[in-house]
Amino acid sequence: MSIKTKLFISKSTNPWFNLAYEEQLVNEVAEDEVYLYLWQNQHTVVIGKHQNPWREVLVSELEADEGKLARRLSGGGAVYHDLGNLNFTFVMNKRHEDLHRQLKVIVDGVKALGIDAEFSGRNDILAEGRKFSGNAFYHGKNNYYHHGTILVDVDMSKLGKYLNVSMKKLNAKGVESVKSRVINLKELNPEITIGSVMVAVGEAFESEYGKAIELYTISEDNAPDQALERYHHYASWDWRFGKTPTFDVTFEEKFTWGELVFDVKLKGAVIENCSVYSDAMNTDLVENLKGAFDGVKFDREALIDALEKRNTIDALKENMNEVKEWVGTLPI
Repeated sequence: MSIKTKLFISKSTNPWFNLAYEEQLVNEVAEDEVYLYLWQNQHTVVIGKHQNPWREVLVSELEADEGKLARRLSGGGAVYHDLGNLNFTFVMNKRHEDLHRQLKVIVDGVKALGIDAEFSGRNDILAEGRKFSGNAFYHGKNNYYHHGTILVDVDMSKLGKYLNVSMKKLNAKGVESVKSRVINLKELNPEITIGSVMVAVGEAFESEYGKAIELYTISEDNAPDQALERYHHYASWDWRFGKTPTFDVTFEEKFTWGELVFDVKLKGAVIENCSVYSDAMNTDLVENLKGAFDGVKFDREALIDALEKRNTIDALKENMNEVKEWVGTLPI
């Protein structure tokens, strides 16, 4: 069977759109086609399908810095994307799946830029023994995609800033990210740009699979309706946070009137039960807090709203205000 190739380049830097369009491509690719999709996300952390965002990411810091959290269809660990990173996706029918052939495109493209790259045994691509490309995979009913990153000039300080466990006392199921030593290609060749990498990888793709029949430049303005509909799915709280595996977390704080502990049990990022403990002399506060968070989304604003809806006697209002201020600082 002769293979037809298509090259897609996204002009959008919104992760929720880019992931939606990626899903559109894997749904539409024909049996005799292989696609290469090149795209970038601005100031984003993308987690794997089965990961817990609060285990992997300092979510509150990311969002305070106007970053986006995204969840992809594929497995694997959490990664930070900015405009110094280039993402690639190979999309095809499962019968054409050939990881070494696909990675050869990336390796050959980088070698064309004067850097000696090699494939490691853990689905990573290395240069001088350090990782500049990690990869993940999604298998649909008939079709498949393999996507990955190419670190060209990523702000490495952001990896350490956002890719950390945000809560110390967290007992969680799910896949934990594996940390590796990483490198930007620009460290090895200062002349490299995102544009030159796109050209080199595109040429390596055509050399391996055949010249692309068409080049598609896509954005929110010319995307099919199905991709735009899926955008809302990828942007939704339910997908990004609600798909989190069951986990427990404990929060504790010392106040002038005593210590307060919330022992929270969650399912689908919704609180099933929150046990409240305290050594405060006045037991009325604990009684007032019991059940306040049950059934509430694991979201700071939702928790504060739940506290504000509690009927509180005047003698407890000052204490409750202190609790609300503390909840407003939780790393959620």
